[in-house]
Amino acid sequence: MARPRIKDVARHAGVSEKTVSNVINDYVHVSERTRRVVQEAIDHLGYKVNLAGRHLRRGRTGIIALVVPELDVPYFAELARHVIREAEQRSLTVLIHQTGADRDHELAALAGFGSTFVDGVILSPLALTADDLRDRAGAPPTVLLGELLEEGADHVAIDNERAAREATEHLLGLGRRAILAVGGRDDAGLGTAEARTRGYRAALAAAGLAFDPAALLPVPSFRMPDGAEAVDRVLRAGARPDALLCLNDQLALGALRTLHEHGLRVPEDVAVIGFDDVEGGRFSVPTLSTVSPDKAAVARIAVDLLRRRMDEAAGPAPEDSAAAGVRSPQDLVVAHRLVLRESTEGAAGRPGGGPRAAGGRSTTRG
Repeated sequence: MARPRIKDVARHAGVSEKTVSNVINDYVHVSERTRRVVQEAIDHLGYKVNLAGRHLRRGRTGIIALVVPELDVPYFAELARHVIREAEQRSLTVLIHQTGADRDHELAALAGFGSTFVDGVILSPLALTADDLRDRAGAPPTVLLGELLEEGADHVAIDNERAAREATEHLLGLGRRAILAVGGRDDAGLGTAEARTRGYRAALAAAGLAFDPAALLPVPSFRMPDGAEAVDRVLRAGARPDALLCLNDQLALGALRTLHEHGLRVPEDVAVIGFDDVEGGRFSVPTLSTVSPDKAAVARIAVDLLRRRMDEAAGPAPEDSAAAGVRSPQDLVVAHRLVLRESTEGAAGRPGGGPRAAGGRSTTRG
């Protein structure tokens, strides 16, 4: 049986082929009655939109790239799931690429992998510099995740500095004063760790507490073994913290294991809070307090921004009036909240009595 075509749908619905096209492309100026009749014809005939043909007619492949440092880090895996869902709703396919935080790999992604295979890139860079982003002639549209490297690029992130300050303030509010920052980095870099460390220091300063550089525990990577090793090292050296601010949940989960091995109770002896609200933290013992970024919103906004840039680069299709004019770069800050569980709240953070949520915001700059 021949595959149904637009003209078959139009004949069955008693409308023009242009009207069918308008319905398929979700053109706003179509009555609900006409939309319903056309959709019934599509369902009855089993018509499938030829997405490849549609993209090629517009000079596109319909493929975008999500480029992250490490796929097996739960935050990026969970974010990828959200990005794929948002892309599917916009008839886009997602190619996922892992850079290993290698600058050459990130530069290749920024350049579209040296081909016209992808229409746009959502990139979470760790090794790039602002200079790398300034000369992008011929590169595909790009949306950056994480800390902002330059003001001329579309960018989506939470306010990492504020979020870390709020998490530290939560620990201070519990009466904790000897707070170590696992993964902290006290330098002038533009990365996420640096931003979260600034928030940690700001909270200490506001509480009238002196900053001790030895309270920062840098790590080679943000994984469970690194968190476990960093905490083990300082405990063996005689440190006696009463709280840990871990700059992601993987570090926090590793730290929990080390604290257990040293016979320290959480949160009675040491309170622990992480970042990212990954699934593993909801099932650890104790469950993990954390900063929860709105990952679904990060994905939705990033895909929307990229789609707009792709429309601007290709020029509007005849049936698409949404893409008109070039917008200035957007710097969007997505909401976050503190999710307070057993690792700081004790029994109050158990499923029967929590978790509690606090804090959070959503703002736009630029």
